[in-house]
Amino acid sequence: MQLPVQSQSSMYAEGWERGAEPDDLVEIARTADHTGFAYIAACDHVAIPRRLADAMSTVWYDPVATLAHLAAVTENVRLMSHVAVVGLRHPLASAKQYATLDHLSGGRLILGVGAGHVREEFEALGVDFARRGPILDEAIDALRAALGVEEYPEYRGETFAFKDLGQMPRPAQAHVPLWVGGSSPAAVRRAATRADGWLPQGDPRDKLPAQIAKLKRLREDAGIAEPITVGAITEPLYVGDPGWPVGRRTLAGKPEELAESLRAYAAMGVDQIQVRFRSRSRTELTDQMAAFAADVAPHLEDHRQNDHDQ
Repeated sequence: MQLPVQSQSSMYAEGWERGAEPDDLVEIARTADHTGFAYIAACDHVAIPRRLADAMSTVWYDPVATLAHLAAVTENVRLMSHVAVVGLRHPLASAKQYATLDHLSGGRLILGVGAGHVREEFEALGVDFARRGPILDEAIDALRAALGVEEYPEYRGETFAFKDLGQMPRPAQAHVPLWVGGSSPAAVRRAATRADGWLPQGDPRDKLPAQIAKLKRLREDAGIAEPITVGAITEPLYVGDPGWPVGRRTLAGKPEELAESLRAYAAMGVDQIQVRFRSRSRTELTDQMAAFAADVAPHLEDHRQNDHDQ
């Protein structure tokens, strides 16, 4: 799941998040950790221009600082940037931050990356917004080198180049998983040819199968044999009878009904789902997380095991 509080776009933030404190974020991360969630994720924006502030808000915690803080209060849950706009920074600077995070967390980082969409951020940081796609492609390749096992990584590209520059500590993982977020043709191509995972951004269910088929076709055409983790962001969820208006798109009901609906993602070829729960308070959110882990997730696991056995 992507963490609440740390990003507060009007598209998805709940009202209670505006008054939330760091302790709320810690409690949510701890709940994810002890109930068995695969990862918690944090977004990345440096600054929001006034023209977008009403819709996006200006509340965007730094992902590295946030995930490092939560790494210290969790043990098992993985820590994901969803997504880091790595083209805004030199790959060596990003590698220093994320390698340290992976080292300190005992190898729990998933580095999710994306192209970004806020022109003013790029202009303020001196990065060519029109070239953000090619810059991201090169940044991914450079990060692959910089987050590898070598103390003195080497890379030479059109925009970035480095050699004979040592960085310690190295990541705890020999291979840091790198996922690409986004659903544009460029993002799907980037995921297919450069990433270990793909997380689409808002694709409805009826569009996902074609996108997944395209992703796998592009990967095969590129001659890449390694499997890719395919993700999906589900509709908003509420376990049980909400008793309050949770919105037309929200999936709500008995655990078995929710599980049956969510299993459709596995049938499409999705490997992991990112969930978001409707809530009116931190306590309601953590209760929803615990209910999902205890009563919905086992039905999903049973289904995957049955598929494997058959």
